[in-house]
Amino acid sequence: MRVIGLMSGTSHDAIDAAATDLNLVGDSLVLKARGLVSEGYDEALREALAEVLPPGVASMADVCRLDTRIGQAFAAAAVRADHELCDGRAELVASHGQTVYHWAEDGQVHGTLQLGQPAWIAEATGLPVVADFRPRDIAAGGQGAPLVSLVDLLWLRGRPGTPVALNVGGIANLTAPDGTAFDTGPGCALIDAAARGFSGGRLAYDVDGALAGRGSVHEPLLLRLLEEPYYALPAPKTTGKELFHLGHLRDALAGFGTLPAEDVVATLTMLTARTVADGVRAMGATEVIASGGGTRNPVLMRMLGQRLPGVALRTSDELGLPSAAKEAYAFAVLGFLTVHGLPGTVPSATGARHARVLGSITPGRDGLRLPPPAKEQPIRLVLE
Repeated sequence: MRVIGLMSGTSHDAIDAAATDLNLVGDSLVLKARGLVSEGYDEALREALAEVLPPGVASMADVCRLDTRIGQAFAAAAVRADHELCDGRAELVASHGQTVYHWAEDGQVHGTLQLGQPAWIAEATGLPVVADFRPRDIAAGGQGAPLVSLVDLLWLRGRPGTPVALNVGGIANLTAPDGTAFDTGPGCALIDAAARGFSGGRLAYDVDGALAGRGSVHEPLLLRLLEEPYYALPAPKTTGKELFHLGHLRDALAGFGTLPAEDVVATLTMLTARTVADGVRAMGATEVIASGGGTRNPVLMRMLGQRLPGVALRTSDELGLPSAAKEAYAFAVLGFLTVHGLPGTVPSATGARHARVLGSITPGRDGLRLPPPAKEQPIRLVLE
């Protein structure tokens, strides 16, 4: 089945559309990557989205407009991917949507909201669309994240030692071979917020780690940031920009006077490296396979490597899965599992009571024609 996976993460800078051919062969799910296209949000939509993300506030009118406009943007990305990567022969779209709120309190997740109305995608492409992946896991008592854990476990099964998968987006998360998974805390969220704040909006992120590279870690600020209670919570746990936003940083900076921008960004980069490394060591990792936008920050990767002596640190690109597209491919896999009637979660990773088939399906132009249910859950992911 030819599937397009759509993803926009907590950095909300672009929509990634990854195309793949997926087939069940015995107990294996075989993935052939067909490529990735990325569509940046137009500036007006990006600004409108940034205004309502925590700690901003939104009216129901804002939510309605964003749900439509994000859905239309996702639709445009899917159409482009079908045309450029699939020869117009895609059969399914799996859309993560844009997370705008993840309702977590005292270690429990009560709800989550991803915008990007899938009807626009189905209408533009004519294809069935699987969307709203996270709520079913939450309804079953889970955290609703990290959902890529199932793909990580299938993909890394049989690899020697203790390989740990790391994704560094706005938030960073880890998956261990025993099914333990959790968000470690901020990936690039606070780094991005500081870069935008100090540059007056000129910089969306710390390009190539240039700011951090010119700065020095401010140890008192780092220690204050590490006092955040989230870090001490047991797994499974998830978080988001509801906690790690510019206001969180401003609160931490109170009383320190005016610190150089470079030192603040260097400190935030070390915060990510340290909290990720703490999680990796707790998992007994022998290697870390990293993906996500944070892997393009050489200062972050260097800091992480320094805190993990004796642990091999490599990117998913080295193992054949493009780092920039990994999450989009992962949701293509989850959509494929859904239409074949297969669960898309690992209870030990999300904390759910049971594994569940995820998402809601919006029919395509020709109505809803699902493939026959699969007879068995795949136990490994094979890259072709």
